[in-house]
Formats: sequence, structure tokens, C-alpha cells
Amino acid sequence: MADEDFEILDDRFRHRVKTSARIDRLYDDCRWAEGPAYFPAHRSLVWSDIPNDRMLRYDESSGAVGVFRLPSGYSNGNTVDREGRLVTCEHGGRRVSRTEHDGRVTTICDRFEGKRFNSPNDVVVKSDGTIWFSDPAYGIDSNYEGHQAESEIGACHVYCCDPRTGKVRIVADDFVRPNGLAFSLDEKCLFICDTGDTHVKNHAPDMRVFDVGDDGTLRNGRVFATCTSGHYDGFRLDDEGYIWTSASSGVHCYHPDGTLIGIIKTPERVANVCFGGPKGNRLFICATTSLYAVYLPVNGAKTF
Repeated sequence: MADEDFEILDDRFRHRVKTSARIDRLYDDCRWAEGPAYFPAHRSLVWSDIPNDRMLRYDESSGAVGVFRLPSGYSNGNTVDREGRLVTCEHGGRRVSRTEHDGRVTTICDRFEGKRFNSPNDVVVKSDGTIWFSDPAYGIDSNYEGHQAESEIGACHVYCCDPRTGKVRIVADDFVRPNGLAFSLDEKCLFICDTGDTHVKNHAPDMRVFDVGDDGTLRNGRVFATCTSGHYDGFRLDDEGYIWTSASSGVHCYHPDGTLIGIIKTPERVANVCFGGPKGNRLFICATTSLYAVYLPVNGAKTF
């Protein structure tokens, strides 16, 4: 039964899902599915299959799945910038790249103060065009998700890059393994999760929120929520500011006040999500080996 796929913890969740809706499995041959990004113009979704060093493309009109890029630089997180171009975090290339409209792949940034990044992981684009991304070390920890190497920077930070000038700056430096990130609807806050429990025993699987200053600095960091099942990875907001985030038991939905209000239960651990579809109300879910999707009575936040 479809209603068994939804766990309602707060009545506010009842208005954000249709318990009669079916969760569709669209593809199931990945090793670790990550980083979905939706392109409205051609109704397609691109996502990463990191250990297989490829990116896949789902055609929403036909249901067909094909290889988008192979090799992909062990791509991880993806997003779409304000000009409709694909922005990608590459573990293998240790860079943030952009796919131009003519198909060329160009480097946005790959170093901070002359030192190579660890392995850029997740990325968002602010309305002013700046690119914000996390840089944990998962892609250099082993050869499974990239190329094993020593960290040149020696730490894991969150960065902001201005692609017009190439200037890169650290915006957060107190994370063990910074991972997923997303701006609030008004861009006055930035949410960042920490997956440091993969490397530090009993590390709290928190999502923190920071105030974004007019000068682009982050202030007043505080815990927004703590994951109740594994840890958060990637997440996105709907157009009312509710957060839809990955967790081990499925997709967890949070009210803007930090309350966990409900769960979309999936058979596999979720890595990342994004909104898409012609109306922006289809939630695409990358979960371990598979790509899933479910229609919701709410729409994703507008990002361009």
C-alpha cells in the first residue's frame, strides 16, 4: 500500500504529501547514486553514480535512462546555475566544473591559495552567481570514490567561489566533514550538514544553520536539527521553506522551525534529493543503488 511509504509524525506533514501516491523506482543499477539535478527545458534529470565514475540521465518524457558522461571525474553533487548550466563537484578532478551550453566542460575552481581541494562534494548557486560548495575528503580517502591521496589543505571546509573573478574564500572551517548545503528562500541563512560520524566516533549527525551577512560571511552558527536515522547528506527546500533531506530510513521532512514532521520511507539509504517535473512537484531521490521519484502536493523552491 502506498500509504505505508509515509510516516506522519506531525499533522503539518499531511498537507505536504499524498499518502496515496506511489514511490516509483526509475533505475536500479548504481553503486552509489548521488547529486540529482533537474533541467526543466528538456525534462530530464542528471545524476552521479560515483564509484562507477559516470553520470546518468533520466528522460522524463520517455522514462529512458542512458549514460550522460563516462568517465565523469568521479562526479558527486550537481546543480543548475542561473543560466541553466550544469555545475558539478568532481572527486577525481578535485574541482568544481561547469558544463557549458555547447557541451564543453570548464573548471570553475580547483584550488585554494595554490593547494588542491580535497574532493568537492555538494554545491549550490546563490542568486548573485556565486558558487558555494563543501569539500570533505571522501574522494581522496580511497580509490573507491576517486583517487587516494593526501590532503593538501589538511582540513575540510565550505567555500564560496565567484566564477567571474575566480576568487575563492573559506566561509566555514569548523566542520569535520561538511556535506550537503542549501540556502533559505530569502538567502539570509545557509544550512550545512556534517557527516563527520564517518570518521569520528559518536560525532553528532547535525545540520547547522548560519546567518548570511551582506558581505557573504557566515555568522551565528547553531544546530537546526540532529538526524534520527544515520546522518544527513544532501537536501533541498520546497517553496514554503520546508527542508527535505536524506537519511538512512528515507527522506525526512523538517518544518522551518526545526521539527521533524514526517518521513518518506525508502528501501535504501538516501543520499540526495531534488525537485523537478513540469510543475516542480516531483521529488527525485537518489538512494544507494537506485533513483526514485514521488509526486507531492508542494513545489520545490525556485532556484533560477
